[in-house]
Amino acid sequence: MIIVDKDLCPQNHKCPAIEVCPENAISQKGFGLPVIDQSKCIVCGKCIKFCPKGAIQKK
Repeated sequence: MIIVDKDLCPQNHKCPAIEVCPENAISQKGFGLPVIDQSKCIVCGKCIKFCPKGAIQKK
Protein backbone atom coordinates (compact mmCIF):
# COMPACT_ATOMS: atom_id res chain seq x y z
CA MET A 1 0.00 0.00 0.00
CA ILE A 2 1.23 3.48 -0.92
CA ILE A 3 0.31 6.42 1.31
CA VAL A 4 0.88 10.18 1.38
CA ASP A 5 2.27 11.55 4.66
CA LYS A 6 0.36 14.78 5.24
CA ASP A 7 3.11 16.09 7.51
CA LEU A 8 5.75 15.83 4.76
CA CYS A 9 3.63 16.98 1.81
CA PRO A 10 3.74 20.79 1.50
CA GLN A 11 0.33 20.90 -0.27
CA ASN A 12 1.20 24.15 -2.02
CA HIS A 13 1.58 22.97 -5.62
CA LYS A 14 0.36 20.39 -8.11
CA CYS A 15 1.78 17.03 -7.05
CA PRO A 16 4.50 16.11 -9.58
CA ALA A 17 4.04 12.38 -8.89
CA ILE A 18 0.63 12.46 -10.61
CA GLU A 19 2.38 12.58 -13.98
CA VAL A 20 4.61 9.54 -13.34
CA CYS A 21 1.90 7.14 -12.15
CA PRO A 22 1.34 4.59 -14.93
CA GLU A 23 -2.10 3.66 -13.57
CA ASN A 24 -3.45 7.19 -12.93
CA ALA A 25 -3.93 6.19 -9.29
CA ILE A 26 -3.01 9.60 -7.84
CA SER A 27 -5.49 12.45 -7.77
CA GLN A 28 -5.48 15.87 -6.18
CA LYS A 29 -8.07 18.59 -5.64
CA GLY A 30 -6.44 21.97 -6.14
CA PHE A 31 -3.23 22.00 -4.13
CA GLY A 32 -4.63 19.70 -1.46
CA LEU A 33 -3.19 16.44 -0.22
CA PRO A 34 -2.79 13.95 -3.08
CA VAL A 35 -4.95 10.83 -2.78
CA ILE A 36 -3.83 7.35 -3.82
CA ASP A 37 -6.60 5.16 -5.25
CA GLN A 38 -5.59 1.81 -3.78
CA SER A 39 -7.81 -0.06 -6.25
CA LYS A 40 -5.75 1.32 -9.16
CA CYS A 41 -2.29 1.40 -7.53
CA ILE A 42 0.05 -1.43 -8.57
CA VAL A 43 2.71 -0.42 -5.97
CA CYS A 44 5.36 0.08 -8.68
CA GLY A 45 7.15 2.71 -6.57
CA LYS A 46 7.59 5.33 -9.30
CA CYS A 47 5.75 7.95 -7.26
CA ILE A 48 7.85 7.16 -4.18
CA LYS A 49 11.09 7.73 -6.10
CA PHE A 50 9.72 10.86 -7.77
CA CYS A 51 8.34 12.69 -4.71
CA PRO A 52 10.92 15.38 -3.87
CA LYS A 53 9.73 15.67 -0.24
CA GLY A 54 9.57 11.94 0.54
CA ALA A 55 5.89 12.31 1.38
CA ILE A 56 4.79 9.34 -0.72
CA GLN A 57 5.71 6.16 1.07
CA LYS A 58 5.14 2.42 1.04
CA LYS A 59 3.28 1.27 4.14
